[in-house]
Amino acid sequence: MAEISAKLVKELRDKTNVGMADCKKALEQSDGNIEKAIEYLRKQGAAAAAKRADREAKEGAIVIVSTPDNKLAVMVEVNCETDFVARNEGFLNFANAIAQLALQTKSSTLEALLSAKLGSEFDNLPVSQAVEMMTGRLGEKIAVSRLSLIESTDGVVVSYIHPGAKLASLVHLTGVNGNIGTIGKDIAMQVAAAAPIALTRAEVPKEKIEKEAEILREQAQNEGKPAQVVERIVNGRLEKYYQEVVLLDQPFIKDGGKSVAELLKEAGSVEVKGFARFQLGEK
Repeated sequence: MAEISAKLVKELRDKTNVGMADCKKALEQSDGNIEKAIEYLRKQGAAAAAKRADREAKEGAIVIVSTPDNKLAVMVEVNCETDFVARNEGFLNFANAIAQLALQTKSSTLEALLSAKLGSEFDNLPVSQAVEMMTGRLGEKIAVSRLSLIESTDGVVVSYIHPGAKLASLVHLTGVNGNIGTIGKDIAMQVAAAAPIALTRAEVPKEKIEKEAEILREQAQNEGKPAQVVERIVNGRLEKYYQEVVLLDQPFIKDGGKSVAELLKEAGSVEVKGFARFQLGEK
């Protein structure tokens, strides 16, 4: 077996960010050959990923990156098992690299992103294999769980990340004349804080309305309301439901006396064309 020097171990450590003890073992298993040691560590990472496949990974970070002109933005959720690893520099570098790759490749699906190749910092591996490698390095299950890409040809994409990187949003706006201004940030914050599920009432999934109506109908019946007025009560209470889940109907978080639709009307020609919201660990 070749003698493994501290200098060689450090060189492998610098290339892989793996712990010194693991680097030394990899070199011992590879007769001091750096490339073989890297491959050994990669296989160890894959094995570690397989062992931890059933673990829950609900911690992590949400990362947003945008083009300088705010015409294209990507939001990615990368997960790990503990908040301790979520604050690890290596993990955060990995999450940011994935987001930058998604922006660069305009990956609109998770499948496309997982097959795209990262740079030399991550051995030019596809994201799916780099995830296995990072699992080996960090000792926890790592997963890229969600991706949202919004591109605008006639407006801008505004983003908001709540401190801690566990809650974030993207909003596609038109009519801002290239200037995002306060209105853009306010709407992005509204989406993050108030958690709308649709832009308009027409976009609320039919099954959600039916489920809510069923719950409200049962409540009205349990209250002993006459059958002839139950439906009227249900329709009235559905109005409140729409105000909770429809972005344009929601009370503005900075001024509950006006709706988001009224806020936009005051702003002139500004319109919301779409949005995306991630909260860490949600599916």
